[in-house]
Amino acid sequence: MPLDAFTILSLTLGGYLIGSLSFAVIVSRFMGLDDPRTYGSQNPGATNVLRSGNKQAAIATLLLDALKGFLPVFLIKHGGQAFGLDERAVALVAIAAFMGHVWPVFFRFQGGKGVATAAGVILGIEPMLGLATLGTWLIVAFFTRYSSLAALSAAVFAPVYYGFGHRIAWQASEAELFAIVIMSAILLWRHQDNIVRLVRGQESRIGAKKDAT
Repeated sequence: MPLDAFTILSLTLGGYLIGSLSFAVIVSRFMGLDDPRTYGSQNPGATNVLRSGNKQAAIATLLLDALKGFLPVFLIKHGGQAFGLDERAVALVAIAAFMGHVWPVFFRFQGGKGVATAAGVILGIEPMLGLATLGTWLIVAFFTRYSSLAALSAAVFAPVYYGFGHRIAWQASEAELFAIVIMSAILLWRHQDNIVRLVRGQESRIGAKKDAT
């Protein structure tokens, strides 16, 4: 069944607005910390919040950013069929929520790189896929201490895992694969500066303190 224009608009807007909640900024304000857009990488994400030295704020940011990607996708995937929604709706909400994080309307379109939100989205699409992707991030991060390199590795392998994993674990969907590829491409693009610093040996490692301001 084709999705009508109203449904497409509603899903896109809803997913985008949820994604636009920049929890790095919200949590930092709530806990009386500096705006993460003013120090370190100036990226409103959990890794940069960790540079403030407040691990609780970083963990809260990570979980909330992942949740805003997971929840709308999970609800559509497991409850949408009753309303005539299929995997195309899942893909639409996935992309919208992710792009909301990257370009949030509530924060002058100055968002994060989308790693945690993408992880939440992928968990919502397929839990086993999410765990495999998260495992990739953890392994690379553990051995290198580079969050950016871990994110780049996860972004590259996520669509590969999806493409091969359906043979043993889940039913493939071109729409969902498209959403994952789009998110991976944007993640790679958003990490251009990190790639340059990694090549030059100038990239900050996980746990590095924020720059003095």
